[in-house]
Amino acid sequence: MPLVSLNPATGRLIKRHREHTAKEVSSALASVHSGFLGWRELSFADRSRHLAALAKTLRARKKSLALLMTAEMGKPLGQSLAEIEKCAGCCDFYAKHASGFLKPRRPVGAPKNARIVFEPMGVVLAIMPWNYPLWQLFRAAAPTLMAGNSLLLKHASNVSGCALAIERLFADAGLPAGLLRTLLVSSKAIPRVIADTRIRAVTLTGSTAAGRKVAALAGAALKPCVCELGGSDPYIILADADLDHAAEICAQARLLNGGQSCISAKRFIVVESIRHSFEEKLIARLKTRRVGDPLSSKTDVGPLARADLRDELHAQVLKSIKNGARLLLGGTLPKGRGFYYPVTALTGVAPGMPAYDEELFGPVAAIISAKDERDAIRIANDTAYGLGAALFTRDTRHGEALAREHLDAGMVFVNDFVRSDASLPFGGIKSSGIGRELSEFGIHAFVNIKTVCIN
Repeated sequence: MPLVSLNPATGRLIKRHREHTAKEVSSALASVHSGFLGWRELSFADRSRHLAALAKTLRARKKSLALLMTAEMGKPLGQSLAEIEKCAGCCDFYAKHASGFLKPRRPVGAPKNARIVFEPMGVVLAIMPWNYPLWQLFRAAAPTLMAGNSLLLKHASNVSGCALAIERLFADAGLPAGLLRTLLVSSKAIPRVIADTRIRAVTLTGSTAAGRKVAALAGAALKPCVCELGGSDPYIILADADLDHAAEICAQARLLNGGQSCISAKRFIVVESIRHSFEEKLIARLKTRRVGDPLSSKTDVGPLARADLRDELHAQVLKSIKNGARLLLGGTLPKGRGFYYPVTALTGVAPGMPAYDEELFGPVAAIISAKDERDAIRIANDTAYGLGAALFTRDTRHGEALAREHLDAGMVFVNDFVRSDASLPFGGIKSSGIGRELSEFGIHAFVNIKTVCIN
């Protein structure tokens, strides 16, 4: 069965990729296992040199990789270029800090003859989504590689070109053979791959539904798993917020990557006393964002990645309106080629509407009224998700207290938008996932934390 890549800006076929056979899958597994056995023997200094070479090659091929990414999933070219730089920066970060993160240590209160050491586990299966075709992989790969593991990549089928380009990138940067291999397979092949004894751990970024299936498979095989899943991030606008600043940040956070991000701003929870003013300012800013050709430097929002995703998003908008939400902007399917969706805003959003209960994966802002601060916190936590959250207030000390003590999320930003950074742990709670990526916590996800005592 072929894996199809379409250009979402035109709907035209880019390429049909042949799915790997069972024999080819087995060969890839053997290759990454052999690669691990050699890689684990290298010093941190040697691994760091290889990761630095990878970062250098990423930067040298920034334009071609960005063009491929934009062609396959539709994000504006400027955002694709920034994504490549972020991947290179992540490699640089772990090349510099991994040895410190994994330095043997004696825990507080432990016997003097005891040490904790960190050993690589083996082959890590990386199941990656289409929305950030390179970043999602590299934020998992950089710490995993520096820990001494190797990777088997199963990418989303619509970005198979990016998946193959990543494999070529590793080879052209001079990394040892077998350190990363790409599988071109459908999701039906995943259970058998996870069950293979050469796979020692699994990392997945994707939907909550996919996370439940993969975590169940990993659990049945007694293999550690990190899952970064969906989100319906609340952005709380308190009565004392700087509304101009909040509206600008919220517009940016909702539309980055076409709104196709787990940490996009999804629900704008506004204290009723300032709701009308905030709506006016937000809509004014949303109207300035241009939807169009992702190759144009004037474009802010490109097409959605696939036609089925656009259809699903539009159905959520229409059902929310039918159930009582009021349309402030957009909401009409455009004619013509490509999978474009207009910048859209709904107000009067309430429980029982998809815009309240579900994740909207696209450029749709859902505005929810709250009676007061306490009610806003209640609404923010009234979700199955718990990835990121943001709140806006001029009282930053009070904002920090709310962030620390009252919001159910893995990450909270005050007066700013939620984003990932190599130095900070990334992940959520509840249906938004298990485990953490990035920072020191991310590199500890896939190591054997071994106690050694010497008498």
